[in-house]
Amino acid sequence: MKKITVIIISFIFLSACTQSTVFLGPAISVGSSGNVMQAGYSYGTSMAVKQTTGKMASEHVSLYIEKEKEKKNLKKRNAKIRKEMINYLQSHIEIMREKLNLNSKL
Repeated sequence: MKKITVIIISFIFLSACTQSTVFLGPAISVGSSGNVMQAGYSYGTSMAVKQTTGKMASEHVSLYIEKEKEKKNLKKRNAKIRKEMINYLQSHIEIMREKLNLNSKL
């Protein structure tokens, strides 16, 4: 029971510390690479990109990927429509040739 009370009280007092989680990303970067300068530049450029464009770099990447997928799907649809048109025209040409051959025989 004492442990639960201590945990609940610690949550109440430490709830103000959640704002410092912004620095968690650079801290992980420093921990994994060991390079403080790289982590600082990474964090600084991320914040500069966010202030300039209003989006994080990861959001830009995801939007780029979505746009590329849409372009690919559009190309597939256009190719399908083109193939259907070619098939239609070829069949129409064959029908007209047969009609012309029948008319010339008469």
